[in-house]
Amino acid sequence: MRFGKLVVKYRVAIVVVTLVLLIPSIFGIMGTRINYDMLNYLPEDMETVIGQNELLEDFGKGAFSFLIVEDMSARDAALLKEKVEQVEHVDTVLWYDSLADLSVPIEFLPDQLYQEFNTENATMMAIFFNTSTSSDVTMDAIRQIRQIAGKQCFLSGMSALVTDLKDLCEKEEPIYVGIAVLLACVAMLVFLDGWLVPFVFLASIGMMILINLGANYFMGEISYITKALSAVLQLAVTMDYSIFLWHSYNEQRTRYESREEAMAMAIGETLASVVGSSITTIAGFIALCFMSFTMGRDLGIVMAKGVLLGVIGSVTVLPSLILLLDKPLQKTKHKSLLPGMNGFAKGIVRFFPVFLALFVLVIPPAYYGYSKTNDEVYYDMGECLPKDMEYVIANSKLSEDFDIASTHMLLVDAGLSPKAVRGMIGEMEQVDGVKYVLGLESVVGSRVPEEFLPESVTEILKSDKWELLLINSEYKVASDAVNAQIDALNTILKKYDKSGMLIGEAPCMKDMIDTTSHDFKVVNAVSIVAIFLIIALVEKSISLPFILIAVIEVAIFINLGLPHYLGQSLPFIAPICISTIQLGATVDYAILMTTRYKEERIGGKEKKEAVRIALSTSIPSIIVSGMGLFAATFGVAVYSDIDMIGSMCMLMARGAIISMICVVLILPALLLLCDKLVRITTLGMRGIGKERLDHSARESFC
Repeated sequence: MRFGKLVVKYRVAIVVVTLVLLIPSIFGIMGTRINYDMLNYLPEDMETVIGQNELLEDFGKGAFSFLIVEDMSARDAALLKEKVEQVEHVDTVLWYDSLADLSVPIEFLPDQLYQEFNTENATMMAIFFNTSTSSDVTMDAIRQIRQIAGKQCFLSGMSALVTDLKDLCEKEEPIYVGIAVLLACVAMLVFLDGWLVPFVFLASIGMMILINLGANYFMGEISYITKALSAVLQLAVTMDYSIFLWHSYNEQRTRYESREEAMAMAIGETLASVVGSSITTIAGFIALCFMSFTMGRDLGIVMAKGVLLGVIGSVTVLPSLILLLDKPLQKTKHKSLLPGMNGFAKGIVRFFPVFLALFVLVIPPAYYGYSKTNDEVYYDMGECLPKDMEYVIANSKLSEDFDIASTHMLLVDAGLSPKAVRGMIGEMEQVDGVKYVLGLESVVGSRVPEEFLPESVTEILKSDKWELLLINSEYKVASDAVNAQIDALNTILKKYDKSGMLIGEAPCMKDMIDTTSHDFKVVNAVSIVAIFLIIALVEKSISLPFILIAVIEVAIFINLGLPHYLGQSLPFIAPICISTIQLGATVDYAILMTTRYKEERIGGKEKKEAVRIALSTSIPSIIVSGMGLFAATFGVAVYSDIDMIGSMCMLMARGAIISMICVVLILPALLLLCDKLVRITTLGMRGIGKERLDHSARESFC
């Protein structure tokens, strides 16, 4: 109450301070770098990551791309190569003439070398940059090369991918927010009791979103997924808190003549309620921080502080705005469009055995689909882009014209003898799917001693510490075939050089697969345990956490199992994040109903009557909350051309509806079934049944 009175007293100051905070927040948003390379989130102690850093630090080579040139003469291709070499941050352009035009007699060069760089109508150049894959200057260089090369040239590689991804994200992200705001506003206009109140909600939540995004400046950088989803998620998840305050304020206005007193009471009531509700949501997001693939930590931190700011906004900024705009808000109120739910609740309670049977029957197929979906995810980032993107077209050209689906890089000790390197290359070229291995020894062969080569040749593929070899593979990145190939190549490499490292997109993707498979189990376990403990403390019960989590977990199984039955493949990050987000964000629906059920049982109601009242009073809030989350994410899912974002938003939208249905239909049935167990294992409910029996016995005696 005291906190509420302070908010009411300083309402104008709160709004002014919040508006002032938006200024540094906007600068913070502009100053926060966005990372578009998922491989950057691999643990630093992985050999592939160490190898990438060694390549950049010791060899001066970081990002790598193939430039495919079609229908261009050798002379024009050579001129193009010279222009590309002049682009800032291009370290080396490796082409056939990189060796043939230097003082190595052409007859000493293997025919295979020419064939690997040329086809009937196309030629290929390997471009090394002296900057990392996803740095801003590398992306600028990619754009410049595309301008120089023209329409008959195609640039592949991770740097080209992140460049296209960045350009597409920057175009789409403002539209994501616009769609989410529009559809959330429509949902609130339909389900709330005022025409103006949704816009006040959006103003309050919008300010908290901007402050949250501005605070990301202190993290240095965030992932593009976090940037794309955080505003939409914060809007969807924290809308509940605003709705609760509004309902509480209107209720308190019937009890107090002064609107200031009514608001002070509403703030106190809201704070007590939303703190318990928000803790489960925050716990779900914090669970993502336990991923060793650190993109989870990125999203988890941003969303956890977003929810916290949402709570703060709902008890400070929103009540201040409501009081300042109270007259127009009251004048534009209308009757809620949601009908009474008593009849519906009676039907659910009456036929609860049907819903228990449905619950039991749906678990096996839902869990089977869920387990299969986790095995059918894709890791190739190129698959999340539209087919008409330049990177996707270039990769198709590389595969069609040169039969190259992925390229690995090999760092071996520069002191390894040429004979040993040739032996290693020979063994590696026998591995299934290896098209060829390109290194000094494979290019020149044994006929030209390395010491006879000019420094301008050797420095392309050799430093004081390392020799660099390129391995072109016919197998696609993140496929089972390429992962088996990487294992075979590593076995050969370690036989010749225990310090050698196999790096590149495909080896990094293999590490990502191993890492995220482990992360999925860890994050699930952490989120379930954390939310179990929170529910146990909030409800003061041992049995209720099992019941509530069981309901939401079945909803998650259904949601994540559907892609298997629909023949859909999800991006790898989606199941990990969605299972945690759906649990944290929608378990509140179950807590809301259960809390009311407990109150009614403790108040003396029979179990069926208690469940009926809890259900009928909770359904409107659950529908508004679920439809708010659905509305904010569904539009983005339909619009987005980036499958990583579209898939996650579709899963969140569908998950909100499925959780809502499960809580409304299945939770009441489980509460009725387990009523005795709940009373025995819940603080303050043990004596309920005994008191009723004693009362009945006294009546019979009388």
